[in-house]
Amino acid sequence: MNIPERIIFWDWNGTLLDDAVTCLETMNKMLERRNMPVLNLELYKEVFGFPVIDYYQKIGFDFNRESFETLSVEFIKAYHEALSAAPLAGGVREILQHFREVGKQNLIISAMKHDMLIQSVSAHELDCYFDAILGIDNIYAASKSIMARDYVQKEGINPDDILFIGDTTHDFEVAEDLGCRCILIADGHQSEERLKTTGAIVLPSLLAMKDTIVPKSF
Repeated sequence: MNIPERIIFWDWNGTLLDDAVTCLETMNKMLERRNMPVLNLELYKEVFGFPVIDYYQKIGFDFNRESFETLSVEFIKAYHEALSAAPLAGGVREILQHFREVGKQNLIISAMKHDMLIQSVSAHELDCYFDAILGIDNIYAASKSIMARDYVQKEGINPDDILFIGDTTHDFEVAEDLGCRCILIADGHQSEERLKTTGAIVLPSLLAMKDTIVPKSF
């Protein structure tokens, strides 16, 4: 698989960071405290999405009883406490290093709150691989596309030079909004079947990207 683009926009959660189970377990604790039905991983991958307010409604939260803002704060606090246990996806360092060696720029565009994102990337000692690390400035995960578009416009980047790599249909939507190509990894927060509905290239894992891309000449 040839990668002609010179700039790689990476999603963080579920793409480079293997945190789907961490998110699932964090949410299930919230559901258990309210005597609500919990999720298994298969169901989680079928209902999770953006905007996250819709996901909260799908799994049964009633905003007439508790506000989305209150629930978001509760989730983020618990998720942050569990975040250190989330591992990197397999092959991350090798792929990032390879892209740097062949002259690609790596950037993170994430729906994670910016300060938490910086902390998470730094904890895994990946800072050196990225030319920019961009997270949102609020906890409600609603502005990833706007943030990406603003960055591209500010830096004067041609969308044809960008490849967006993520793990959700929202990542595909962000790529569509930017006008760039997209590859989706079906080992994160959404199922392979959902990702394939976008028409984007879908790979089963980040390791599959290593197997199919790294041996090729760029």
